[in-house]
Amino acid sequence: MEKDDFFIKRIRELANLSCRRDIATFSDFLNLSEQSIVKAQASSFYGTVTSFFGGYEQAERVIASFCPCDAGADPEYPIQCLKIEPKALKFSEALTHRDYLGAVLNLGVDRAVIGDILIQEHTAWIFCHSRIADFLLDNLTRVRHTSVRTSLTKGPLELPEIQFAPVSGTCSSVRLDALIALAFRESRSSMVPLIGGGLVFVNGKLITSNGYEPKEGDIISVRGKGRFIFEGVSGKTKKGRISVRLLRYQ
Repeated sequence: MEKDDFFIKRIRELANLSCRRDIATFSDFLNLSEQSIVKAQASSFYGTVTSFFGGYEQAERVIASFCPCDAGADPEYPIQCLKIEPKALKFSEALTHRDYLGAVLNLGVDRAVIGDILIQEHTAWIFCHSRIADFLLDNLTRVRHTSVRTSLTKGPLELPEIQFAPVSGTCSSVRLDALIALAFRESRSSMVPLIGGGLVFVNGKLITSNGYEPKEGDIISVRGKGRFIFEGVSGKTKKGRISVRLLRYQ
C-alpha cells in the first residue's frame, strides 16, 4: 500500500505541474497495474487531460501524459524505438524477450524507462524513454553470447507486424475465467487465483471478478502469461456450449 501511495503522489505531482505551468508532463513507462491506478485517479486531476501511449498501437507498457485541458495538439511522447540485430547472423542465438530485457537491465538501466520489446526471428525492437536512448545505442552491444548492433528506427514502417495465434474452443459461458483458461490451455479453477490476485486486466483495467463477461474486441492481459483478443462467439454446440474465437499475441 505504501508503494501505491507513493506512486499516486508522484502521478498527482505530474498532473499538478502540468496544470500550474501549462505544459505537458510525462510519467515513465507504466505496467498494467500502474495504468489501472492512473485511470482510476484521472478524473480528480484538475485542469488536465490524461492519455497513454507506448510507441505503437496496442502497446502493453505505456507512458501517461498530462496535458492542459486547452492544449490543441497531441503531446509528443518522449519515446524512442531501438532496433537490435546480430552482427553475424550465422553465429547468433535464438534470443527471447527475457534475454533482451536482461541485457538492458544488466547495464544498470531502470525497468521503468523500458517499454515493450517486440521480437521477430533474430531481430528485436525495444521501446525506451528518450533520455536513455543514447546510452543504449552506445552500450547495448551484446545479448547473452551474441554480439549485436543497436540502431535508432526511422519510423513505424520499420516495426514488425504483430503476430497472433488463433485459438478456438468451447466454454459453458463467456466468463473471464473461462476465456483465460481456454487462451492458455489451463484449467478454469487455476485461473481463479490469478483474477482474484490482481493479475488480470481487460483493456488495461484491473478486473477481479471471475464472472466478468468481456465484450468482442476486448484485449485481455494476464501478467506472467501473456495477452489475447476476445474475437467473438461463433455459435453453440449441440450440448449447449458456446464456441468462441480468440487471438493470442505471439
